Amino acid sequence: MTSDFAESIRQLQQERGITEELVLSTIEDFLMAAYKRKFGTSDNAIVRFSEDNSNVAIFAQKKIVDEDDYYDPVCEILLEEAVKYNEESELGDELLIEIDPKEFDRLAVQSAKQRARQDLREIQKDTLYSEFKDKVGEMIIGYYQREKNGNIFVDLGRTEGILPKRFQSPREEYNQGDRIKALISEVNKTPSGLQIVLSRTHSDFVKRIFELEVPEIYDNTIEVHKIVREAGYRTKIAVSSNRDDVDPVGACVGLKGVRIQAIVRELEGEKIDILKFDPDPIAFIKNALSPAEVNDVVVIDGAKRQALAIVPEQQLSLAIGKQGLNVRLANRLVDWSIDVKTEEQFEEMDLSQEINRAASELFSNEEEPSEEITRIDELPDIPERVAALLGENGIDLIETLVNMNIDDLKSFEGINEDDITLIKGTIEENVEIVESDSDEELDEDEVIEDEEAYECPECGAGITLDMTACPSCGVGLSFEIEEVEQDGQEEDLDVQDDDQG
Repeated sequence: MTSDFAESIRQLQQERGITEELVLSTIEDFLMAAYKRKFGTSDNAIVRFSEDNSNVAIFAQKKIVDEDDYYDPVCEILLEEAVKYNEESELGDELLIEIDPKEFDRLAVQSAKQRARQDLREIQKDTLYSEFKDKVGEMIIGYYQREKNGNIFVDLGRTEGILPKRFQSPREEYNQGDRIKALISEVNKTPSGLQIVLSRTHSDFVKRIFELEVPEIYDNTIEVHKIVREAGYRTKIAVSSNRDDVDPVGACVGLKGVRIQAIVRELEGEKIDILKFDPDPIAFIKNALSPAEVNDVVVIDGAKRQALAIVPEQQLSLAIGKQGLNVRLANRLVDWSIDVKTEEQFEEMDLSQEINRAASELFSNEEEPSEEITRIDELPDIPERVAALLGENGIDLIETLVNMNIDDLKSFEGINEDDITLIKGTIEENVEIVESDSDEELDEDEVIEDEEAYECPECGAGITLDMTACPSCGVGLSFEIEEVEQDGQEEDLDVQDDDQG
């Protein structure tokens, strides 16, 4: 073997990006393949490397046999021959005999080389695949190598990537040797080798550029909620800050716009709208339509996520954008269907403020009122035993229980003092008792309907308590209260004729 064997190993490592162990294993396989091609088997072949890997040798392990015995010259050696290699050789011993690679015929060497190259390619492919598979979604820098059918091949050092035409910005043009910054989109194994697909149109590509230019995004002080993009034309990015003292939009723009200018240069002049994320969809929609100013947002259908943005007349074209680009990106950013109208157009539409308010209630933070409970077994903290005992005595409704006194409860078998205390506390905590106002005025129609009917003592016509004269015969009327019963019965009224006293 040549003296620069170790240097060749190091060169293989650098060029193909594989470890020393894999290089040595490939060399061993190469020698084994050549040995097998020459001798028909490699079962007795042994490959050994020097301690500093500066040399390698292949040995044939042979057993020492007697001259009279039939022997296999590949795996066995006669004692007479063995003594020439080692004077202390004895029958039955095993002897390692170094094989000069020059003994391998040309065909054996060629076959072994071909196998070694194939093994090295597979090892390199597996190594690079493992390395780049973990880098999907990350930024990488390469150099323009060549172009074929609109696809650009990029030199990435130890391998090359492909920038398909569909992943190229329409603004960009490249020449031989140009530096290309791109996102690793896909990593695939193919029969021809490893395929690393690059992209400059992916929204994550913009995010990686922002991370490079805006340290607050990289350290998560500023959070990027969503990015939507039409490569080469416009990008919208929604950001928020995790610290009250950091303005997310201002930090992304930078002092005198230095940060955003660097990003725009990298994207070859693509327009970028940086806007503040808002959990309120109405406010978020207003922000998403920037740079246009929005007067109001009307929610048409909250369930279907449809909204109407009202803008001044002079802002309509800006809000919609060229070929509808601005509103289209805003739709994707907020995930709503947004229609843009002027104030005059909105007034002509059949919409009312009540509809707007009703739809907006979908986003209010107020909790919906809970359903009113009426049954005792729906009250919290009331044991099932107590609810069952009350039910056996015909007490199922909360209203009935509220109107009962303690003595009534004590009369029920199975209800003790602790149960009564628990019932009383639960009612006070969960039941709102509304007392009716005895002085409340009733509707006039209800008063007339509820009043008792009386007859005129003179002609028998129907009269009411508010009459001073009979509407039929004209006799004067007066109503005298005779007595109020103590046991709760209704009052007895005596209708008299004023003329008769």
